Amino acid sequence: MTADHMPVTADEVDGRPVRRTARIVLADRGGAILLFCYDDDDSDIPGGRWWGTPGGGVDPGEPVVEAAVRELFEETGLRVSAADLGAPVAWDQGPARFGGQAQWYVNCYYFHRVGALELDDSGWEDLERSTIAEYRWWSVPELERTTQRVHPPGLAGLAARLLAGDLPPEPLNLSRHG
Repeated sequence: MTADHMPVTADEVDGRPVRRTARIVLADRGGAILLFCYDDDDSDIPGGRWWGTPGGGVDPGEPVVEAAVRELFEETGLRVSAADLGAPVAWDQGPARFGGQAQWYVNCYYFHRVGALELDDSGWEDLERSTIAEYRWWSVPELERTTQRVHPPGLAGLAARLLAGDLPPEPLNLSRHG
């Protein structure tokens, strides 16, 4: 997989439309990872609540890394370049219901460190405003210990590896589904 390509190119998988997303594992200077808490009673997550990285949909024809740049700014106010994000570090895929839509998600993850960040949510869209209940910075030990649902699967191990400077030569597949 390259920065401009996703591992799934079909428009539909298992009867669900494919939604491609660009997501960012964003770390602060202390090694904590920013996560949003999503609360969506219409999701297929038991209890409708989970934590996930900043990011969102890739527009048609948009390079994945440019979507990551755009989404990071919209969701946090942080301006970065595609070069700042570099190559994808991981990806995952699978079925999910979010915002009332059952889709097959293909998520591409980038890693970026920031010195400090005062989150600016002025770029949030209506869906984000209605589903993001809170946000916070998580340490790797907190991610390892939590009993709350965190997406992507394996984020604690991935974050530990990235924070240690061990960037994978190829994006890691974090999928629970082939």
